Amino acid sequence: MTKRVLHNAAAWSGDGVDHHAIAIEGGVIVALDDAAVRWGRDHDAEFLDLAGGFVMPAFADGHAHPLFGGLESDGPSVRGHDSIAGIVAAVRQYAAEHPDLEWIVGASYESSLSPAGLFDARWLDEAVSDRPVLLRAWDYHTVWVNTRALELAGIRAETPDPALGEIPRRDDGSALGTLREWGAIDLVTAVMPRRSLEARIAAIERAGRHYASLGITWVQDAWVEPEQLEAYLAAAQADRLPIRFNLALYADPRHWPGTLEVLIEGREQVRRLGHPLLTANTVKFFADGVVENATAALLEPYMSEPGNTGMLVWSAEGLAEAVAAVDAAGFQPHIHTIGDGAVRLGLDAVEHAERQNGTRDRRAVLAHVQLVDEADLDRFARLDVTANAEPLWAQLDPLMNVLTVPRLGEKRSAAQYQLSTLTSRGARLSFGSDWPVSSADPLEGLAVACSRQTQERQPSGGWTPHERLRIEAALLAYTAGVAHQAFRTAGLLQVGHDADLVVLSGDPRTVTDPRDLDTLHVTSTWLDGECIFAATEGTP
Repeated sequence: MTKRVLHNAAAWSGDGVDHHAIAIEGGVIVALDDAAVRWGRDHDAEFLDLAGGFVMPAFADGHAHPLFGGLESDGPSVRGHDSIAGIVAAVRQYAAEHPDLEWIVGASYESSLSPAGLFDARWLDEAVSDRPVLLRAWDYHTVWVNTRALELAGIRAETPDPALGEIPRRDDGSALGTLREWGAIDLVTAVMPRRSLEARIAAIERAGRHYASLGITWVQDAWVEPEQLEAYLAAAQADRLPIRFNLALYADPRHWPGTLEVLIEGREQVRRLGHPLLTANTVKFFADGVVENATAALLEPYMSEPGNTGMLVWSAEGLAEAVAAVDAAGFQPHIHTIGDGAVRLGLDAVEHAERQNGTRDRRAVLAHVQLVDEADLDRFARLDVTANAEPLWAQLDPLMNVLTVPRLGEKRSAAQYQLSTLTSRGARLSFGSDWPVSSADPLEGLAVACSRQTQERQPSGGWTPHERLRIEAALLAYTAGVAHQAFRTAGLLQVGHDADLVVLSGDPRTVTDPRDLDTLHVTSTWLDGECIFAATEGTP
């Protein structure tokens, strides 16, 4: 059992006390400061001099999609292109370089490049017309396909919009080439070949290494279906999990309640395997869609579409009963809630579970919480529901300006991502990335959470500046906040906590301008007291 002391450190504990030495045995912190040094000498421990380096609990990601993120490099490089022509050219080049591929599948394009986020199949036909092409949008709630993909999926002018999905159309009624939400997307993915098991395992491994390089040692995979579960189990069996993963098994309303036993069996498969880095204690629900598609569920209609309040994935009664059922089975509910209508529905469902099943330490999570009505702000603390937010979204970037603000209007737009307000009302706040929807880098998230500015430092003073977080509150959301969500004894530098640590190039608390927080970098990442990532000399 490794015995190690990290000393000569500037260590942020998260509980108001700084430390200079950390003693670790068996992956757990056993002593701090002078007691750690004495313990190390008494136990013949290895001493590592950090030369004054800044140490803190490792970051964690409370909501992400690692397998999807890992797979993005297996397709055409469309992320980051700032024009439709650039995306089409990338698809054309990739198809030419891979003539034997049956399908061209890639992610993730920027939806704001086309009005209302609508993309035409004929644009992709210019790149590839003889093989099907499917590109996922940045939000993963939307895809753009070419004509051949529409044909193989049987999507024609007379095809009705499916349940939980939308097929935007041209003036003549033919399918445009953009598909919104799972009901529509599944029409195409149902006829696609599956990724090989090795490709999926490699994607998980690639994602885990990426997270380790960012100082992250625990991730909530927030959407796991049987195909993904199979890959995680195989990766664990092959010892190819670089970090800790908790799986949120997906509850699909179209197949409920028949899938409850499938969810329970999935959890049992993970438990029987007994791998220390893999758990499956959570069930994922979608309450609504996204604002950019006008499918997020709102209490009042969209400004851009009078009469439309978005899409509810579950009925109020259906979600409440399903959440109560998984809660009774010992799962943690994790509910995607973007609009204020969905947030209310999610809180109502957790409250129903509490009434039906009694008080227990369920630690339900509402993810994204983009809009929360004033009447619901205090309910998070009262129900002990964790508000999981993606701080990178709290900025006036092109997506916000082109798609979100016009749909919500100025008043509701100014009430988005009430991070400071939620914490002031006693809510537990955890941070996530929703990677690959947005960057997985916590330092980028900290910069936005504490400044509410874009990389160009706009607007001056920050967007909705009253919702900016102080740096220690933001750090806690990435550490202790996610640790609470995860039911882990971690997230603080305290005796008995897991020795998951990150060493940064500087102290975030001393960065004068919060927008500069992303100029720091990770120098090393530690899982159970073992270094799993070390930056090469000169890493920026």
